[in-house]
Amino acid sequence: QPLPAQGRDCAAALERQAEKLKTLIEALVKTSRLENGILTFQPVVGPLAPMLEQAVAGLQPKADRKGITLTLLPTQAQAREMRAVFDAKWTEEAVCNLLDNGVKYTPAGGAVTVSVTAYELFCRIDVTDTGMGLAEEEQAKVFQRFYRAPAARDGEGVGIGLYLVRQIAAGQGGYVKVSSQRGRGSTFSLFLPREGAAASERIFRN
Repeated sequence: QPLPAQGRDCAAALERQAEKLKTLIEALVKTSRLENGILTFQPVVGPLAPMLEQAVAGLQPKADRKGITLTLLPTQAQAREMRAVFDAKWTEEAVCNLLDNGVKYTPAGGAVTVSVTAYELFCRIDVTDTGMGLAEEEQAKVFQRFYRAPAARDGEGVGIGLYLVRQIAAGQGGYVKVSSQRGRGSTFSLFLPREGAAASERIFRN
């Protein structure tokens, strides 16, 4: 039946909280399954462009609603041929988490950019934002489970997304790092091997 104005406001608030709870439960379930080996990765050699395009498209509506420019670079044909050894489903999950963070902590009018750089043994996916940035002492903590930077504690989120990114990267022989300055934005870099396990072992040894 039709609700009065106050009832509609309450229903909308309940719906928002239910969505947050759903996101938290899904993240916790994924993390638990990864930690316990219930879910495994199936990395194969493939192009990065389709996966990145899909991840960006999924976050585009949220960026548009907030007035943030979301861009995938570079666009030239050579970039579309960049290949790595990765599980497309789980790597997209990791990239989406990085993009979601970028959009979440970047003010209206800012920008989030995704770029790819290929090296001999690995590819680096950079997600760069113009948001609040991180103090140096916070950067070593952001990939810990449930950690939230002091400036972000009042915002949405529970501190599980970056931990999940780290788990996904490590499970595929890769890793993730952050470069940031307080008040000047952040760049989160996801490294994926270009060869099989032997290549990733050489990366870590170096």
